[in-house]
Amino acid sequence: MAASVQLNLRSFKAPFNLKPIAKQFSRPGRIRCAATTPTKRYSITLLPGDGIGPEVITVAKNVLKLVGSLEGIEFSFQEMPMGGAALDLTGVPLPEETLSAAQRADAVLLGAIGGYKWDKNEKHLKPETGLLQLREGLKVFANLRPATVLPQLVDSSTLKKDVAEGVDLIVVRELTGGIYFGKPRGFGTNEKGEDIGFNTEVYSTHEIDRIARVAFEIARKRRGQLCSVDKANVLEASMLWRKRVTAIASEYPDVELSHMYVDNAAMQLVRYPKQFDTIVTNNIFGDILSDEASMITGSIGMLPSASLGESV
Repeated sequence: MAASVQLNLRSFKAPFNLKPIAKQFSRPGRIRCAATTPTKRYSITLLPGDGIGPEVITVAKNVLKLVGSLEGIEFSFQEMPMGGAALDLTGVPLPEETLSAAQRADAVLLGAIGGYKWDKNEKHLKPETGLLQLREGLKVFANLRPATVLPQLVDSSTLKKDVAEGVDLIVVRELTGGIYFGKPRGFGTNEKGEDIGFNTEVYSTHEIDRIARVAFEIARKRRGQLCSVDKANVLEASMLWRKRVTAIASEYPDVELSHMYVDNAAMQLVRYPKQFDTIVTNNIFGDILSDEASMITGSIGMLPSASLGESV
């Protein structure tokens, strides 16, 4: 699957603090009644997508209803097709009606995208193309991918217990720039008459600065450590990335900034993952490293993610 459960937010801020329900009823004889009149209302577009997505979204919707009843919040839901499901229904991975519904909503809850059934489709008819179009259409540039190993599930990790135990990190991935969106891109022929395919890894100062600030803010609220991952020894785009992240660091003197090449970061994530607190990186590196980090917990399906835009 190209995406696990994901919350895409444009102008939505969580209006409540999630607390374990058991704690709310921990005192004998104490009953908490649901609010009779909602004080806040939010609209959520549901995109179940493919594979396990519909099953997960159904449960997530029920959880939101329960939370809303306890906190005096009313959620309205609109389910729309996307990905392979949309391809089968409409012939495109992201129908215009789906994107419009997502843009009107306060938040979007996405299940999973992709499957073997559509792997041989042309690029514009692949489920994953719809995911890229959704990110671009919602202008969500920051992807947050936490990876926390819970004590009860530490044995689910494929790593040794002493390596996986206590891991608590988050990957902040730039989501709408870099090689996935850079131009020129396409197919052509070289001077020898051979077919070639080409893509462009490109970042502007603005794109780097805004994702860096998101990462610094998150690190400031965690353990105060930020590791910026790049390939600045080879790639010009990474050289600019490191230069700008270093410059933004002056705005956050309380956050300790370090830099790491992506190949080393991939190795360190499985060698000693507890060294990481907050990681910030570009689109393609973040795509790979966040999946790797998720497997420290045992399964990518055990972790959520959120995609944020400027207005969040």
